[in-house]
Amino acid sequence: MRKPRAVLFDWDNTLVESWDIIHESLRLTFLDLGREPWTFEQTKAWVRRSMRDSFPDLFGADAARAERLFYRHYRKHHLHRLTPLAGAQETLEALHNDGLPLGVVSSKQGDLVREEAARLGWGGYFGRIVGANDGPADKPAPDAVILALDGTGISPGPDVWYVGDTGIDVTCARNAGCIAVIVSADPPRDGDCPRVPDHQFSDHAGLHGFLREKGITI
Repeated sequence: MRKPRAVLFDWDNTLVESWDIIHESLRLTFLDLGREPWTFEQTKAWVRRSMRDSFPDLFGADAARAERLFYRHYRKHHLHRLTPLAGAQETLEALHNDGLPLGVVSSKQGDLVREEAARLGWGGYFGRIVGANDGPADKPAPDAVILALDGTGISPGPDVWYVGDTGIDVTCARNAGCIAVIVSADPPRDGDCPRVPDHQFSDHAGLHGFLREKGITI
């Protein structure tokens, strides 16, 4: 596989550690609605799709209220608990310095992702940061990938990598015809269905070695 022309990233648990605050915000939302909260393992197994796509299935008629409650809890703490994954900034610096267009395609609300990128000083790495509700359909629909590449002159395809950590990221890459790269020690799954990426690395250090093979200095 040749060097990419552009690289898109998932955000949560691909570039930044988010499971703790996502779980805590969801736990409080369940309690607010008088429901038994999930375990941490249940949260990690379920949280994949955007709230626009997933909360109606989970909360039914309470979906809109649940979304407001979740983000109220999340906004209280997300910026001061923001933690980059080890090696993530080095990944972004190497790709940016090589002149590759970079973007983000996330299932989280776009304004929150943009706030977090700005807090980390990462906003300059990305041409576009696309989150939930920024376009007509959220990931894994290809619309989000098309929007993230808008202005680059590059169309979704095998010259574009989508880097994520879960099965929905593999699905997103496949739907857009892109190369699926997973950075996670866990096998990616969609629900109960395994998803096989084009490349998988347990962490960013493993990805760095792959980038060097493609001639990218890191």
